[in-house]
Amino acid sequence: MNSRQEQLEAFSRLLDIMDDLREKCPWDQKQTLQTLRHLTLEEVYELSDALLEEDLPEIKKELGDVLLHLVFYAKIASEKGSFDIADVITSLNEKLIFRHPHIYGDVEVKDEEEVKHNWEKLKLKEGNKSVLSGVTKGTPSMVKAYRIQDKVKGIGFEFANAEDAWQKVEEELKEFHAETDPAKREQELGDVFFSLINYARISGINPDSALERTNSKFIKRFQHMETLAAAENMKVADLSLSQMDALWEEAKKNE
Repeated sequence: MNSRQEQLEAFSRLLDIMDDLREKCPWDQKQTLQTLRHLTLEEVYELSDALLEEDLPEIKKELGDVLLHLVFYAKIASEKGSFDIADVITSLNEKLIFRHPHIYGDVEVKDEEEVKHNWEKLKLKEGNKSVLSGVTKGTPSMVKAYRIQDKVKGIGFEFANAEDAWQKVEEELKEFHAETDPAKREQELGDVFFSLINYARISGINPDSALERTNSKFIKRFQHMETLAAAENMKVADLSLSQMDALWEEAKKNE
């Protein structure tokens, strides 16, 4: 591993390169906060994929891409006379110190849950008007639901255990099945999803990770089905459902 000095030198070199790119590269010169935004989202999702696979070489690569974007935003802001990367890091340092009084102060905590409870209280002291003010509108729905639930848990608004949370899932399922109005059924289905996410969270399962792993598993199985069909000079789209089911079971066996 690199020494602290080597890490600092590498970061300094990145800042020098960023300066060069903004001065000399036509593409980098044209970038703005808005043109970079969608690219940043793509990079974060690519990092997410690498994290799910626990592919460390790929994680290293994607972390570099995300870091570049962070430095890029700070560079653009410095050109506007607003802030630079030092201001970003200083603000982060101050926030971390303030929100960890059990490390940098005289507060004592017994476990992780007490740390999270104190964290939400400290955020309110910083000026946040609501415990949920940090939940962004653009966050994907499943992740947003998880964050909402985790945040209110920080102030004690939580089911006593996973069994109680599952009872809520069953309650919401009954309400969904009993509803006949299409608009209300949509609302009830939303309640089912929300309660199921809550149950997963309380049970120690990240629902977004679980669903993404299932997505990946389905893609691999289906593509293997396509390979099996092609080996017989057939296309999946031309098969009957029973034929596709047979290929699906074969694909499962080859996992």
